[in-house]
Amino acid sequence: MPIPKTLLEQIKQLIPPLNGTLHKGQSGRVGVLGGALDYTGAPFFAAMSALRFGADLSHVICSPTAAGAIKSYSPDLIVHPILREESSPGDVKPELSSLLSRLHVLIIGPGLGREPYMQNYAKLALSLARERGMFLVLDADALFLIGKEPELIKGYRRVVLTPNVVEFKRLSEYVGVDPSTPPDKRAGVISRGLGGVAILQKGAKDIVAIDTTGDESDAGKSLVKDEEKEKTKEVVEVDTEGGLKRCGGQGDILSGAVGTFLAFGKCYEDGAFGDGNIAASRMPFLAAVAGSMVTRNTSRISFQKHGRGLVTQDMLADIGQSFSEVFGEENQGNKGKL
Repeated sequence: MPIPKTLLEQIKQLIPPLNGTLHKGQSGRVGVLGGALDYTGAPFFAAMSALRFGADLSHVICSPTAAGAIKSYSPDLIVHPILREESSPGDVKPELSSLLSRLHVLIIGPGLGREPYMQNYAKLALSLARERGMFLVLDADALFLIGKEPELIKGYRRVVLTPNVVEFKRLSEYVGVDPSTPPDKRAGVISRGLGGVAILQKGAKDIVAIDTTGDESDAGKSLVKDEEKEKTKEVVEVDTEGGLKRCGGQGDILSGAVGTFLAFGKCYEDGAFGDGNIAASRMPFLAAVAGSMVTRNTSRISFQKHGRGLVTQDMLADIGQSFSEVFGEENQGNKGKL
């Protein structure tokens, strides 16, 4: 089933115009928290894909053991090696809080790992982000954290979770999804059980769901100025054709894509562009659908070029073309090929 036209038009309204009216930063400032000794590729892919999707600035908040490698991958990324194993969350809190004040969205999880000190920093970042009413994307080992402590995000309607098959199963067990529930309904049940957070269930066809009809939904705790209080329930199946090879790192590109659209949404919410008619509470759902569409289409384009030899690095160069195909040349700023 194709994405509803009205939904696609709403997504397009969140794309910053390329007409010279915006200054640096008004098309999104994205942060990625993750990256430890063994994991440097994941935060790079998430942060670099954000730039390729159109964000103005992309930051990586990581461990010093990962910083050198990530800096060497690209000079376009701003790398902050502040997550020191020998420090405590209290030591890092002032610097991290200052950094978050400069961002529109925070992506937590790519390359995070499960070392206790990194998990504790993720908890600190979640707490600080919620206090600020920031948009969030949680992926990979951030979802491992949520599986153990779901109260960290329960009822916070400015977050998107992007679980794969294993992570989705873990969330299903926490929420207590009835095994007889149809597969296409389970993401909605998880969303309701977690208080209305947006769920992007990755699979052969991605499913994006939000259900705020449960008692756990309490957006008021997030200190957000523009949250709809009415109950909503919506599910979309994203059947955009993807590539036939799934290699490690494509989920990180998806996280970067969703995060970028949330950053667009924050700039829209703040009045940098647009008419302001789309409520902030709708941004996570729209961002999840948009990120899924473009990432899947990018995978298709790259697979056509590289086939079995496709690696995630190849996809970065095709994001611009994919964006144009999904949302139109006018939203990519292409005036014609040189």
